[in-house]
Amino acid sequence: MTALNDAKTDSTDAIDDFKLLPGVPRPVACSRDDLEKRLLRKLDLRMSIIVVIYTLNYVSLSSSRNARLQGFEQDLHLQGQQYATILSILFVGYIIMQVPANMFLYWLERPSVFLPSCMLVWGAISALTGITKNYTGVLLARFFLGFAEAPFYPGALFLISQWYKRDELALRAALVSCGIPISNGFGALIASGILQGMQGKLGQAAWRWLFYIEGSITMFIAICAMFILPDLPHNTKWLTPEEKALAISRLAEDGDGRAELWKKTTLQGLWDAVSDWKVWWFSAAFIVQLLGQSFYAYFPTLSATMGYNTTVSLLLCAPPWVFSTMAAFALSRYSDKKQKRYRYFVASNALTALGFLISICTMNTAARYISLFLMAQVYAGYMVLWGWINNTFAGEPAKRAVAIALINGLANIGNIIGSYVWQSHWGPTYRYSYAVCIATLGVSTGMFGGMHLYLKRLNKEIARKEQDAKDHEKLGDAIGSRYLL
Repeated sequence: MTALNDAKTDSTDAIDDFKLLPGVPRPVACSRDDLEKRLLRKLDLRMSIIVVIYTLNYVSLSSSRNARLQGFEQDLHLQGQQYATILSILFVGYIIMQVPANMFLYWLERPSVFLPSCMLVWGAISALTGITKNYTGVLLARFFLGFAEAPFYPGALFLISQWYKRDELALRAALVSCGIPISNGFGALIASGILQGMQGKLGQAAWRWLFYIEGSITMFIAICAMFILPDLPHNTKWLTPEEKALAISRLAEDGDGRAELWKKTTLQGLWDAVSDWKVWWFSAAFIVQLLGQSFYAYFPTLSATMGYNTTVSLLLCAPPWVFSTMAAFALSRYSDKKQKRYRYFVASNALTALGFLISICTMNTAARYISLFLMAQVYAGYMVLWGWINNTFAGEPAKRAVAIALINGLANIGNIIGSYVWQSHWGPTYRYSYAVCIATLGVSTGMFGGMHLYLKRLNKEIARKEQDAKDHEKLGDAIGSRYLL
């Protein structure tokens, strides 16, 4: 294999082949539409396994908070802030590993191998968490779990950005990210069944069986994913030559640099990303946003404040996340249709803040349960936000691979801080925790609003320069296109 910073000459040759299309008849206009529909159906079907993978990714993350309701803390003799540390330590590996992993994925060009391999590792670590006996053991397991899980989400976003046009990205990013609310909802359902029915089986506590079973399922799906996931348009083996040519031409016609694949090395992509202030602004805003969304890590605990037993509390977690999934799908689809991003993100954050206010003001069971629905739908706006990120960095693949990983990695600092926002002595009302979340959502909305205004100004400059037909080369990535707002 070549070094990490070798240029992608083979990929460039693939693009040249497309331009010449040797031996491949050019489809006429009417047949191209049919071919494009067939290509998208094939892609969507195979990409759908990412939803399953991401669901299992978050199921493994949520195992600890579900297990907390069934003796996890007592059996491991956790005290004080040790449980919060167990939650937060995972994100250390997330932050460290995401950029190197996406750079490696860009160089390897084989998402179908790399992403499922990471999944195998995190499934094994998740299963082994069930054998831990004390705080040190579970802390180490969670630390290494973060390293294993880190490559998946930025890698999946990078993968879909290599196949879909800008007006298709938000919906696909939402479908990929639907694993978050699905896992939060159905993970709680699975956990309630295991925690209720497996207590004492083979002399093991039910929460240990939770890790064993979920880890084993994850490893099985990882093996299946190796044969289902696509690679990239130029090297996916199960595409016909016509479909490969069309996949590349779609990106060229979309008006961004993705059609000129792999012209830069991974190190050049790293430099382009870290030298772009927009990457750092988005990262800082995401840190604050994820701090405002930190309630999800304590969702079963918040459900338990309504006074029901463990099984009922976990079952009540499911409907809000089902609602969140439907809201995310609808909002992302509408966002793609209207070619707008920021306004829908603002609306989602506003509804989330309303949910927080309701929980601050009352302990009424019905009102607090409604507030959980309003909180959970925050992921609808979050998924639209990731569609916006992909649109904004629609340039060279090397830069986008690093930018996505860097933003997502640094954003998890918000999850680390958020693990300590929901302290036990603030319960059962958690008024102070909700107040922190309201404030941080307000700050993040303002920060993203600043970026919205900046990109809006850039669009006006691009339009003016194109009207004058001058200095086009200096426009770089944006030539022939506009930033989505």
